[in-house]
Amino acid sequence: MSDTAQLIHAFPKNPLEEIRVSLTEFKKKQYIDLRVYYKGDDGEYHPSKKGITVSLDLFPDLVEAIEKARELVGE
Repeated sequence: MSDTAQLIHAFPKNPLEEIRVSLTEFKKKQYIDLRVYYKGDDGEYHPSKKGITVSLDLFPDLVEAIEKARELVGE
């Protein structure tokens, strides 16, 4: 999907997967991509179909949802 991608943050989901948050651009429009990457047989991480891509217009709504979830879990 991505014409360009800038990794913002990555963290392990489990020993064979990690979650990556990236700023991507597709057809001159920017998106935030949250994607699960899996470790392949070659030892490298590869993107899976598991994830979401959110336009920057919807990014404030995503942040609000994460903040509400944070409040519920007591962080």
